[in-house]
Amino acid sequence: MKSLLGLDFTSEMLGIPLAVALLLVAVLLLPRSARIRARQGAVSLGLSILCGGLRLLFPKDLVISRALLFAATFFLLASMGRSVVLIALDVVVERHSARTTPRIFRDLSTGVIYLVVGLVALRAIDVEPGSILTTSALLTAVVGLAMQDTLGNLVSGLALQMQRPFDVGDWIEVGSGEQAGRVTEVTWRATTVMTLDHVEVILPNANLAKAAIRNYSRPSPISRRRIVVGVSYAAPPHDVHAALVAAAREVPGVLVNPPPSSRNRAFADSAVEYELFFFIDDFGIAARVDGAVRDRVYYALARAGIEIPYPTRTVHAPPPPDAAALRREETARFSKAIAALDLAQPLPEDARQFLAERAHLRIYGPGEAIVRQGEASDELFIIESGAVSVEIRHETPALPPQIAAALPVLASAPSPGPSASPAAPSLPGRVHEVAELGAGQCFGEMGLLTGERRAATVRAKKICRLVVVDHESFHGVLAAHPEVVERMGLLLASRQAALDAAATTRVAAPAPEERSRRFISQIREFFKLV
Repeated sequence: MKSLLGLDFTSEMLGIPLAVALLLVAVLLLPRSARIRARQGAVSLGLSILCGGLRLLFPKDLVISRALLFAATFFLLASMGRSVVLIALDVVVERHSARTTPRIFRDLSTGVIYLVVGLVALRAIDVEPGSILTTSALLTAVVGLAMQDTLGNLVSGLALQMQRPFDVGDWIEVGSGEQAGRVTEVTWRATTVMTLDHVEVILPNANLAKAAIRNYSRPSPISRRRIVVGVSYAAPPHDVHAALVAAAREVPGVLVNPPPSSRNRAFADSAVEYELFFFIDDFGIAARVDGAVRDRVYYALARAGIEIPYPTRTVHAPPPPDAAALRREETARFSKAIAALDLAQPLPEDARQFLAERAHLRIYGPGEAIVRQGEASDELFIIESGAVSVEIRHETPALPPQIAAALPVLASAPSPGPSASPAAPSLPGRVHEVAELGAGQCFGEMGLLTGERRAATVRAKKICRLVVVDHESFHGVLAAHPEVVERMGLLLASRQAALDAAATTRVAAPAPEERSRRFISQIREFFKLV
């Protein structure tokens, strides 16, 4: 037996080369990034050689010689065992498996190897391991009771790794949502999670084995989110569903497929509760996407005139504001904004005041589309505050700079030739921003006066407050003042002529008189003034 364990000079001369050979095989077969794991085996081999050399300095019957013999044998066999574990787990197993070997299996395998090596090394100095285990039964029981929590974590960690409910890198939620984050490490005692607050939390494996675990990365990273909102009982459910789904559809991070949806959740004390469902594919941005969806829901419900009511249990309320005074102040602002427009200059003062009294305010959040290219619209938008971008989708790389500089009114400019067909045109290609409009500017006058489809998409770049004048209000003005139709036709013709002068692709443009007559005819036909 001793000759097999490397206890005499000859067997030591055979055991050390075998350990060196195993270490070299492990280093050569391991990936370059994992070769550092062989350092432990190399250190053990060096300690074995050192202890073997020191043993030669003492007589064999001394205690120190027996201790050095035990150490030399232990480190030699430990080096061999460590190399075998590396070859088995890092080379054989991982090359035939899509997943990396869990760290707990590495640690447990190494621990078992060291335990077996220690028992064998005891035989090298004529100590029977069975006698030690028999005489230490009471000590083993005491240690077992003292380490029952640690052993519980060890067993739970093994169970988790065998079942594999999650891997390193997965997003998980433990229990009722107390801890949610990305798994960064799984050891024999605990699992480390980096939460959404970028705080590292260490969860004992025994607690994880008892808790409900939600995995947001497997089998698919797609997960459903929900937002609960309460609206007034006066709002029709169909309008609420449409507003909620439209609000969530364009939020960055919300998936197009599966599409957002909503449902009536409950009839509460002060509101009808609706649930808005949408899907994301990155749990790490879930909180940010939830907040963005809530913002869009607020703007969408406000534009649709749907109230988010206060709780009805409020007993003391401040006195209501003077609605008439607020409306007069708002009308004065609208009147000032309308009077500053070139389009409104042909109108008398009473007509501008009539439009201001019937105008209304709309608020759009950053990134929301106000009008879309190809859509029909008969409203004029005046920017009270904020900024918008004018975007065109086309197949050419970009517009000439002369055209881009002349595009403040392109959002409502008609295409050359006859009016657009009832069906919205197909718009493939890339989107280019051709202009930016700010406070005091307007867009949509061509659609308001002639009914032309939108030639561009206008999107809010900041929070925008827009004064909106609709077709019916302007119809009342033109019906009372038909003489201004000719002046508005001349104004539209001059603006179109400016665009044609900047566009180098047009071969020939109609004469100013012909263009003016065409616009006057379109205005009269659209407002039924013929």
